[in-house]
Amino acid sequence: MTEEEFEDFYARSVHRLTGQLYVMTGDFHEAQDVVQEAFVRAWGHRGKLAADLGPEAWVRTVAWRLAVSRWRRVLRAQRAWRRRGDSTVSEGPGPAAVDLELALRDLPARQRLCAALYYVCDLPVELIAAETRLSTGTVKTHLSRARGKLAAHLADHAHHAPTGESRDA
Repeated sequence: MTEEEFEDFYARSVHRLTGQLYVMTGDFHEAQDVVQEAFVRAWGHRGKLAADLGPEAWVRTVAWRLAVSRWRRVLRAQRAWRRRGDSTVSEGPGPAAVDLELALRDLPARQRLCAALYYVCDLPVELIAAETRLSTGTVKTHLSRARGKLAAHLADHAHHAPTGESRDA
């Protein structure tokens, strides 16, 4: 199968195969993923595709096997988690974490980046400067401004919290 024939085969059959795998898997995004992966693998075997049952059958079979392999991996992972014996369920984020996330969204992009690199990634100012290609003074300015805006946002949010709602994290 030449490159042009493969491109034509792909154009003719990708939607049909995705629909078929969607029916087989029950998950449209999973069907798209496995069909694309199967076509990538078919590209490497395009010289032999016509000799088999047919290129569409080959891609469908490979896509189905990929889907089954993914399911098995997910099931093994679920079983492994259950065997761990950790029956506690993790609670969602508390109000303070949600407030912080909202406050971070309101920061300008560079302030948010510097704050994340400094507070979350524990990077020193010099390394942040090197990674972001900003001067150390600019990084310090962004961190100072970010701290000020975060403090103001969180203080304002805590002040407007409904009565009885805990703001401790």
